[in-house]
Amino acid sequence: MAKPKLPGAHAAAPVPRKGMPSPRLDEAQFRRRFLQQFVDPAFEPVRGKLSDVADIAWQAYAASRKSPLTRRAGQGYADPDYELAVDWLAARAAIEGARAQHDDPGNSGHVLIVNASPRSEHSCPGEMSKSYRLAELAQSVFEAEAGLSSELLDLSRLTSEYGRNIHPCKACFSTAAPLCHWPCSCYPNYSLGQTQDWMNEIYPMWVAAHGIMLISPVNWYQVSSPLKLMMDRLVCADGGNPDPTATHGKDAARAKQLELAGWGYPRHLAGRLFSVVVHGDVAGAENVRRSISDWLRFMHLEPAGALAELDRYIGYWEPYATSHEALDANQAIQEEVRNAARVLAEAVRKRRAGRREEIGATLRQPRQK
Repeated sequence: MAKPKLPGAHAAAPVPRKGMPSPRLDEAQFRRRFLQQFVDPAFEPVRGKLSDVADIAWQAYAASRKSPLTRRAGQGYADPDYELAVDWLAARAAIEGARAQHDDPGNSGHVLIVNASPRSEHSCPGEMSKSYRLAELAQSVFEAEAGLSSELLDLSRLTSEYGRNIHPCKACFSTAAPLCHWPCSCYPNYSLGQTQDWMNEIYPMWVAAHGIMLISPVNWYQVSSPLKLMMDRLVCADGGNPDPTATHGKDAARAKQLELAGWGYPRHLAGRLFSVVVHGDVAGAENVRRSISDWLRFMHLEPAGALAELDRYIGYWEPYATSHEALDANQAIQEEVRNAARVLAEAVRKRRAGRREEIGATLRQPRQK
């Protein structure tokens, strides 16, 4: 781990701006909101016990006990005596394990496939998504044809699975780059009930992968909301600080000093190859595909090839009720998705064999981010 320098007195920095109204709740408001989780009449026999739990939750909230379980950072950190959250340390260890898997010369290649649609037969829509079907087509190419291992990250779990969350990015990076920790240290925040965050499992998936294939629908001219949540929370992978002790947690003033003293913007996912498939039914597919591709390029991931980036319409201006039948009939789109997977697989194999160079790898951009 690169060890950031602690900010020195010479690094003049502006004072963090304040002035927004406080979001703090009083005890009555907090208890009312906390107990709204238990409106089911089945909880009536334990209502008194729930009140006791609410008392404890209020104490944690009032004391802002964000990370109640911590331990000393230890060797390799800017401040070895700083207490780090055990959740963050576990996430960091998982990332290091994934990095070792990625760097293992005996690993022939691993691909992460992302189904970015929130639609699922197991929630309100009552029907699977076309994105999931396309992801299955791609996965069959990687494993049956290309001999690569793959993993399917199904973001529809956010809408269909209990306790599965991606909490929104808090935009620490915009205060100062070093305030954004890699992996993200904003969650879990136990005092605010911001728990069960999925990103600590998702970060290692990205790190372990040699290739990423993102498959997304168009939702109102934009990416889907689950994909946008994940995109925003991956900001820490692009210039984020791997050592929270260097900023003493979320000390905004210290982070500003550290950035102005000179920040290296470590690109934690650089060099991975990508494919993007976007499908729509009326409009927006090209722009959404471009925005996803631009985002990945900005993080220093590389396009696998021209055929690996695809935007198409399925059932253009046809009834939504028959959209799956439209996909069944459109054999060309199915084969184009397979080809996108084939191109990504070929690029991964060549990179692993040392036969594909990263063009411009030695160039340094004059402005990082």
